[in-house]
Amino acid sequence: MSTVASVDTVSDSKAGAPGAAFVTRATSVVTLADLVFDLLEHHPRAVLLRHCQQNGFRDYSTVSFFDEVRATSVGLCDMGVQPGDRVALICESRPEWVIADLAILTAGAITVPVYPTQSAAQVRYILQDAGAKVAIVSNAAQVDKLRQVWKDVPELEVVAIVDASDVLCDDERIRPLREIETLGRWRLQDDPLAAERYRSNVMMRGEHELATIVYTSGTSGEPKGVMLTHANLLSNVRATKLDLELSSDDVALSFLPLSHVFERMVMYRYLYDGVTVVFAEALATVGRDLARVQPTVMMGVPRVYEKFLGAIHPNIETAPPLKRRLFDWAMGVGRARVKRLEAGCRVPPALKLQHAIADHLVFRKIRAQTGGRLRYMISGSAPLSFAVGDFFQTIGLPITEGYGLTETSPMLAFNPPGRQRLGTVGPPLPGVDIRIADDGEILARGPNVMIGYYRKPELTAEVLDDGWFHTGDIGHLNEDGYLVITDRKKDLLVTSGGKKIAPQPLENMFKSDPLVAEAVVVGERRKFPSVLIVPDFGILESRLEAELAGPRERLVTRTDVVALYQGVVDRVNTELAQFERIKRFALLPGEFSIEHGELTPTMKVRRTIVEERWREVIEGLYATPA
Repeated sequence: MSTVASVDTVSDSKAGAPGAAFVTRATSVVTLADLVFDLLEHHPRAVLLRHCQQNGFRDYSTVSFFDEVRATSVGLCDMGVQPGDRVALICESRPEWVIADLAILTAGAITVPVYPTQSAAQVRYILQDAGAKVAIVSNAAQVDKLRQVWKDVPELEVVAIVDASDVLCDDERIRPLREIETLGRWRLQDDPLAAERYRSNVMMRGEHELATIVYTSGTSGEPKGVMLTHANLLSNVRATKLDLELSSDDVALSFLPLSHVFERMVMYRYLYDGVTVVFAEALATVGRDLARVQPTVMMGVPRVYEKFLGAIHPNIETAPPLKRRLFDWAMGVGRARVKRLEAGCRVPPALKLQHAIADHLVFRKIRAQTGGRLRYMISGSAPLSFAVGDFFQTIGLPITEGYGLTETSPMLAFNPPGRQRLGTVGPPLPGVDIRIADDGEILARGPNVMIGYYRKPELTAEVLDDGWFHTGDIGHLNEDGYLVITDRKKDLLVTSGGKKIAPQPLENMFKSDPLVAEAVVVGERRKFPSVLIVPDFGILESRLEAELAGPRERLVTRTDVVALYQGVVDRVNTELAQFERIKRFALLPGEFSIEHGELTPTMKVRRTIVEERWREVIEGLYATPA
């Protein structure tokens, strides 16, 4: 028997009915091309987008944002971009990314986002597969990539550069994006309604027109172009409004790649509600920018929250004994309070008083490191470990976790603020049906499900069956209708004895220990499972009595270090079934990276790449009988 859960969409638009304002307002945004016009009408403001710089900010008002989108869109059309043309966008997350994206969509073209961290070979594959006519890129480094592959991408006619000051435009096909915008401004002087006419053409073709082709990050196999319509993405924007209240009073800090569909959909949601969006200068400056911006909402992947927690642990480890005891006491009080609230019980006066003291002495100081104003912390793209979620919930910064895939625009389920259930990803979004197949796979159906993979009908047929999308994830719905993800269907390890092991829960157990930055469980067709561990070297240093000396390659072989991690393995093993227990482990001398291909641009581990790179280490684990 399969299990099904769903939530109805809001459909009552009578005056005074719950959700009436939401339904009435939603009709003014039919396609993504409407967003910028809707902003001008509903949210005119002095600062709409802001970009952190080393010595201040660069701001865009609603009016200047609208003008740049409109002029760029008209310029693209005058340059020959037609409805349905594919335009690649290879740029770091910044205001210009949003401007270019909405300009492309207003012109009726299709945005093909490409991570700026991807190699020239990866860029070539995407541009070839998509048949991109134009590429909008950020800087000279991206132009250099395109110069390497241009001969293999005959359909690419123009490269437009955001930061063109340091680029030698020695080819008439390479031009500054500002030049295209200026072309659009000249046209608008003669034809002031040109952009509105293009937008109307998009509306006439309808919300089910293709808006974007998003190439999966390829944790396994070659990337596939996911085709998403205007309706797909807007269905997620509207569905999240019911449980995530945002307004023009909110300030969001954005630092994740907009090339990823989760951050991009969230950006559309911010624009829909007139939220001020501040872009961090870089991923490395997020800590500084948090303090400067003091956001009320931010979106992150689990690794971001893990690193934040990892930065706190060394301070605790090296604190005087009295401060360590105070921290441990405060965490105990906080967890006791959360446990009662989750159970729907009243918090006793004595516990309230203790929590007030714990908050004053400990928790508020930690929250201050995030700017002190956060209402929402949202996590997506990969499973959030229980330990990380528990910590932030205890200190008064609960993380709202969502779940979905690129193919579902992306969200399928969402943990509603105030009603989170740690260990789950929440109930299905309004309008989304979730069904659990007999083999445990999660199937989904709804207005957010893609129309297919670009130019790959056979692969589309493999995952779409009578409207149901096969997610490839294994999970179940609990008694409250909240979805629990247990693993990836393809990631299940099968030992030589036929035992099936889900590696992700085991890996999360390892990563809950402050000493562990990453863990990858291996053991396919082997007699027993083993684990590759990347130490958190900062915390490891604080644990060692002797000063660190020599390279990390030597450090991970030290007897005292190996003994320390043997203790971690032993603790995890006490919670595992006999066939799941880790028999051997290896400490790796360096962190996984995007550059080495071990991580996707959204920090998800590419298991096959890790196993290939560290093959000799893995073989060494199984070289002798256990």
